[in-house]
Amino acid sequence: MKFACDTGGTFTDLVVEDTSGAVHMFKAPTTPQDPVKGVLDALAVAASAFNMNLADMLGQAEFFVHGTTHSINAIITGNTAKTAFLTTKGHPDILVIREAGRAEPFNHQVDYPKPYVPRALTFEVAGRVLSNGEIIEPLDEAAIIETLRELKALNVEAVGVCLLWSIVNAEHEARVGQLIEQHLPGVPYTLSHQLNPSLREYRRASSTCIDASLKPLMTKYMGSLVSRLQAAGFGGKVFVLTSQGGMMDATHLEKMPIHSVNSGPSMAPLGGQFYANRSIGAQTVIVADTGGTTYDVSLVRDGAIPMTRDMWIGEPYLGHMSGFPSVDVRSIGAGGGSIASVDAGGLLQVGPKSAGAVPGPACFMKGGTEPTLTDACLVLGYIDADYFLGGKMKLDVEAAKAAILSDVAEPLGMDLMEAAWSIVEVATENMVQAIADITVNQGIDPANAVLVGGGGAAGLNSVFISKRLGCKHLLIPDTGAALSAAGALISDLTSYYQATRFTVSDRFDYAQVQAVLADLDKRCEEFQKSAGESSISTVQTFVEARYESQIWEIEVELPNGGVNSEAELADAVAQFHKKHDELFAYNDPNSVVEFVTWTKRVNCKLRTSEVGRLRYDGDARNERAQRSAYFPGFGTVDCKVYFQQDMPHSETFRGPLVVETPHTTVVVDPASTISQTVDGTLIVTSK
Repeated sequence: MKFACDTGGTFTDLVVEDTSGAVHMFKAPTTPQDPVKGVLDALAVAASAFNMNLADMLGQAEFFVHGTTHSINAIITGNTAKTAFLTTKGHPDILVIREAGRAEPFNHQVDYPKPYVPRALTFEVAGRVLSNGEIIEPLDEAAIIETLRELKALNVEAVGVCLLWSIVNAEHEARVGQLIEQHLPGVPYTLSHQLNPSLREYRRASSTCIDASLKPLMTKYMGSLVSRLQAAGFGGKVFVLTSQGGMMDATHLEKMPIHSVNSGPSMAPLGGQFYANRSIGAQTVIVADTGGTTYDVSLVRDGAIPMTRDMWIGEPYLGHMSGFPSVDVRSIGAGGGSIASVDAGGLLQVGPKSAGAVPGPACFMKGGTEPTLTDACLVLGYIDADYFLGGKMKLDVEAAKAAILSDVAEPLGMDLMEAAWSIVEVATENMVQAIADITVNQGIDPANAVLVGGGGAAGLNSVFISKRLGCKHLLIPDTGAALSAAGALISDLTSYYQATRFTVSDRFDYAQVQAVLADLDKRCEEFQKSAGESSISTVQTFVEARYESQIWEIEVELPNGGVNSEAELADAVAQFHKKHDELFAYNDPNSVVEFVTWTKRVNCKLRTSEVGRLRYDGDARNERAQRSAYFPGFGTVDCKVYFQQDMPHSETFRGPLVVETPHTTVVVDPASTISQTVDGTLIVTSK
């Protein structure tokens, strides 16, 4: 058996593949105070459904894949380790100055953001390396030892080290690491040239400090997860999802915890890509993952999932940049738990504040009193109060009505249904704008893309989002309610190695580039061996390049694995021109191209067969064949209610209707049709 688990803000999703290849899906409330408990609760739900005790079920497990928000939550809430930052003398303000830029350049009421590590914990290291690797000032080891004694007196819990040009010559940085081990034994540290050997001092320093600050926390969390799984009877391998859209052994992640910062959301595009390609062969896909707290949007472009180094933790320019490659996922505060309110100007707002798992929406009867998107959908008739989570959780319609009436309907002078629909409409528009940011702003017309709806709340308004964007098709996979966890089940064991070696197309240094790539290939081979001989491995090669005198680079894949001849160089240059034109609508074929950072990504497949179809466990049938629901322009109308497992594959059904499963509800308006593929994917077509 194989297990994949994604811990969200409201629910912990678990996808299980049994020995026959069938897939099962389970949910349990997330426990923010102890996320591992939420994981164990979801496993207990699964064991109960299989009529097994937990130990027997876990004893059959091959591996367990975990997606977690533990690290990013710690950064946002300031609960990381007390971290010191060591940097080159004369450059203590790297984390303060950043790269400039403001979200609101003319709003002078916005405070300048605080550095990730305060200046009081930033220390300068005497010793200097030039950009060509030459050492012009030796390392002052006596001063460093004195600094380390000061860090010990300050009870520093982690250390980040980022010295100028260590990406060219790492001698000084490596020596600082040795001194930390000698004089601060047991204190975790991160060296920038080992973690993120890329150009741009702020991003390298930021990623180094973030990684160091997470080491005590994630070592404890991973240790707790592994030990509690083993105590419950698990004997397989534990993997953790990474920001790069793959997974990593839990013991390796403890050494580089920054990989887990965007852990869970990175899997939704992988799942969306798989299902869109399998169902209708789509190459341009918008993947929207609607959870209880956030709405995560990503893109599949020409069959590939774009990556970015511009991942902000928190608000752009106000938060902290990871400086580390990540699947390009944009998130907004919109989901099933998003709270609706009327502001001082009399405008309806939905989100970003969320009711979360505790106290939850008003209808959950857990103490929540504010109206949410879930409450609105319940009042509109989209959700069956007696069939939420397959009937395992009963909802209070009257509590939802009362919350909407008092907080939205009465302040706006609306009746109940108008107010409930307004909540859905505003939430839908917020989500549409998030999609526009990742599509229209990058030259992609959403009307030419397929929308894949994932997350437990996706079916509530994805049809409305699809219509608003003009998408030809909306796809909701059978495992869509746990899309990230489903993506994790089909993900690869991955690692990412890179090195900086500057060269230019009109005087290309073949020998130096070949030496760099050979070293990266060697590291990939070592990783492949650690994955086991049975795994099927592939290695992709990328280079970050730019036009001469440009400031920023773009990443281009090198299909040949390197640049070993004039023909391969010409192909690399042509690939760069093409990518530049795709992103910015122009290129300059007569300009020289500068190559900066070289990357090898190794993927090891742990599965040899495709993921099977979802199997519903227990008595999941909904006996209600019809109920009333509200649609704008139509009012309250009678809707057919279908259980997805009973829908024939050869028929097309016209709305208004509702398709239900134990995990989600899909609402189809009167102007749309829906059908189901043999693989269990729902396809909605709107006019």
